[in-house]
This record gives sequence, structure tokens and C-alpha cells, in this order.
Amino acid sequence: MTTRSASRRALRVVGGLAVAALTLSACSSDDSDDSSKKAHSGSSSEKLSGTVTVFAAASLKESFHTLGKTFEERHPGTKVTFNFGGSDALAASITSGAPADVFAAASPKTMKIVTDHQDAKGAPATFVRNQLEIATLPGNPDKIKSLKDLTRSGTKVALCAKEVPCGAAAQKALDAAHLKLTPVSYEQDVKGALTKVELKEVDASVVYKTDVKAASGKVAGVEFPESAKAINDYPIVLLKNAPNAKTASAFIDLVKSAQGQKVLGEAGFLKP
Repeated sequence: MTTRSASRRALRVVGGLAVAALTLSACSSDDSDDSSKKAHSGSSSEKLSGTVTVFAAASLKESFHTLGKTFEERHPGTKVTFNFGGSDALAASITSGAPADVFAAASPKTMKIVTDHQDAKGAPATFVRNQLEIATLPGNPDKIKSLKDLTRSGTKVALCAKEVPCGAAAQKALDAAHLKLTPVSYEQDVKGALTKVELKEVDASVVYKTDVKAASGKVAGVEFPESAKAINDYPIVLLKNAPNAKTASAFIDLVKSAQGQKVLGEAGFLKP
């Protein structure tokens, strides 16, 4: 082989290597740019902001306030506002056009008001359950030990209105015990029934275990076996016309998450 031929071959090899190096460099640069774009896009898609408006059953007040603060801390720039009340009244507000992102009801029946009106986006999911308990004055001075004791002459009792989930559950428990009870007042949500006892306006009321626990000693709780026949499922759903659907969906995810379930469980709610 001549010296000139060897030189040409060496130049071709060097040139080929240079082209390959440039190609690899370009590909690497493109891949890096794509990865950077994907990473940026991912972080951007996870960024949540704005206000989430949650309509929720009154019995969820303490737990949802805790979860709302957790959500805001986890997602700076967000705010969770609540409208607590009787599930039937909240459902009526939603179907009448009240702006809200999320509805958490204390019974499937009240949730059905919203789904039948086609105001829900997707199917509601049961996230907790709740059981009734008798709330009495601290120390239980009237020695109330059963649901039947509430029917004693002279005993003043407050119940939730029959259209409210806690009222419907109380009636179901009374029916299971074959008892008739005429309360001195019907309240529009469970907190109203509990407050009647706290203010000593009545001797007892039928509320949820979670409400007795949340009262922190202001009332005493009395369990009764018929409550097992009147346990309420609590469904939650994203609303079809939610002003902030993306952030609202993330709040629902928190409620259903292990952390959310822990908060709700500590408040006395039962697993779904």
C-alpha cells in the first residue's frame, strides 16, 4: 500500500468518526431538550391554584377543615372554602345553580338528588360511613341507656328533620326497635340537634358518633344496638359545572387517600 493511499484512508476514517460524533451530540442535545420539556410540562401540569368550594354534610365539618388546611399547605396558591349544612338543603342549592366544585353528602339518597339532576361529573364514590349515637347531658344525669329510654314521659329529645340523613337514619333505628318518638324539635342538620343538648334545651338527641366525639366532653355518648341497622354511607363527587375542576379533583383525591382516611378515622368515621 502506498503512503498516499494510507493517508486517504486515514482521512476517511477520521472524517467518519467526526460525523458520528456530531450526530450523537445532536441526538443527545435533542433528547436532553425533550426531557427538559417533559419535566417542565409535568411540573406545570401538577401545579394547582385557585379556590375550591366544597358543599359538605355538617358532620364532616371538623375533619374537612383539617383536610382543607392540609391541602392548602401541600398546594401553595390554593384555598378550600366550605359550605356545611344538611345534605338535602345543600343538594337543593346545587340543583338550583349554586356555584360549587365538590359535593360530599351524608347519604346516597341526598346525593341522588344531584345525580338525578345531572349536576355530577362521573359517579359518586363512598369515602366513609357513619353510625348514630345518643348524645346526653354531660354525666348522663337522666341515666339514658337505650333508645327506648328516650320515649320516657318528660324526656325532652331533639332529632334531625326526617329529610336530613341523620333524621332518616334515626327514624330507621326507631322503626327497627319498634318505637315511636315525638321530639320537642326537629333540626335542619346534625350540629343543630347536638347544640340543643349542649345548650341544655333538651335532655338528649340522636346524632352521629363523630359529632359526640367532636363535642369534646360537652355531651356524653350512649351507644345503642339499633344504630347498626342505620349506618349511613357518605358519597363524594366532582360537580359538572365545577369552576375549578382540576384543583377540586385533587381535593377529592386527598379525601380518599390514606392520609384523608386517617383523619376521618380519627374523627370516628367508619371505613367505606
